[in-house]
Amino acid sequence: MKRIALLFIATYACISSATGLKSLEEFVKTVKTGKADFSQVVTAPAKDGMAPKVKTSTGQFEFARPNHFRFTYTKPFEQTIVADGQTLWLYDVDLNQVTARQQASVLGSTPAALIASAADVQALKADFVLTDAPDKDGLQWVTATPKAKDGQLQTVRIGFIAAADAPGSTLQVLEILDNFGQRSVLTFKQFQTNPVLPSSAFTFKPPAGADVIKP
Repeated sequence: MKRIALLFIATYACISSATGLKSLEEFVKTVKTGKADFSQVVTAPAKDGMAPKVKTSTGQFEFARPNHFRFTYTKPFEQTIVADGQTLWLYDVDLNQVTARQQASVLGSTPAALIASAADVQALKADFVLTDAPDKDGLQWVTATPKAKDGQLQTVRIGFIAAADAPGSTLQVLEILDNFGQRSVLTFKQFQTNPVLPSSAFTFKPPAGADVIKP
């Protein structure tokens, strides 16, 4: 009986130690590159008694830590966002328009920094207050609150699920609430941990004839 009790206590301690914050720390520490499909649901706050507007998009996501990532939106509209380490590029295919911003000035307190850009958790703590959130929907959650009060973000929640074929946890969900009440939920599928990615994945050259804007 004593042995069973000790085993129970050890098992409980192991389960209890698996928190969202520890999952985030492990993810940032061990996952240096990643690739996944994603769907994004953006819900605008209801106005004047009208139902909230909901928009859904899909695409692919790749990153190489630190400071390199690519979001390729394929449906319903084509759009590409690339961070090459120096510049953050946003290309709208329908408008044939490219916006280029200095990466260091815009990425620090963004959701991309949480999952792809930061080299370690200490770098994240410079821009976010990180706290554990209760487990929900089979996921371990951590809440990130920007320290800057003049930004557009209110909170970001990151959900992890225990990996079936590898130690640690896998990124599953990113929930973003901005200061305008708009909620964006990205769900990642077929997440690949530490794949070999070509450097060309994080380079971008404005297409010929595209308008290039540098705010």
